[in-house]
Amino acid sequence: MNKTFTIIGAGGHAKVVIEIIEEMGGVIKSINDSSPAIKELFGYAVTDQLLSGGSDIIIAIGNNSRRKKIAESITGFFGKAIHPKAHLSSRTQIGEGSMVMAGATVNSQAKLGKHVIINTNASVDHECVLADFVHISPGASLGGNVTVGEGSHIGIGSSIIQGIHIGKWATIGAGAVVIEDVPDHAVVVGVPGRIIKYNKE
Repeated sequence: MNKTFTIIGAGGHAKVVIEIIEEMGGVIKSINDSSPAIKELFGYAVTDQLLSGGSDIIIAIGNNSRRKKIAESITGFFGKAIHPKAHLSSRTQIGEGSMVMAGATVNSQAKLGKHVIINTNASVDHECVLADFVHISPGASLGGNVTVGEGSHIGIGSSIIQGIHIGKWATIGAGAVVIEDVPDHAVVVGVPGRIIKYNKE
């Protein structure tokens, strides 16, 4: 029997997640969004009522802090959305609610927390550890043994060399090259990466 899913969110990220679930052979039970203006998405009805009974919940929202707030405000079973054309080691651990997009690679003994997003064509190498609510953007590359703290966002096309530690709720800008550890809440841009400011806690 095919798994059924409830999707929370009806924006651009949800469109990608819908197609992943379709590729997985899953069944979309309902799509939930708080905006009353959105009535349907790809032919699926959108409701502002959470109808998750008996289905796996996926929070299809790219913003890390919003995804955390929603996850902590609801009860239910969180599923996983993993595209059949993602490349995952059999020794990878993936937490509930996480999403891995097409073309992404997650290598041996990497550990992904809950509600993590590995976006299109991103690369997470061996023994990386990603905490809950991390988002690795399209085309970003993490070398081996990189750790990323809760809620941090790794920007599109950025590169993190091996062994680097990135703190929680940090932001790595698009195309940045990170060669030094990054503290909590830091915003890093450029080549090589440099801290330009700090996110509010």
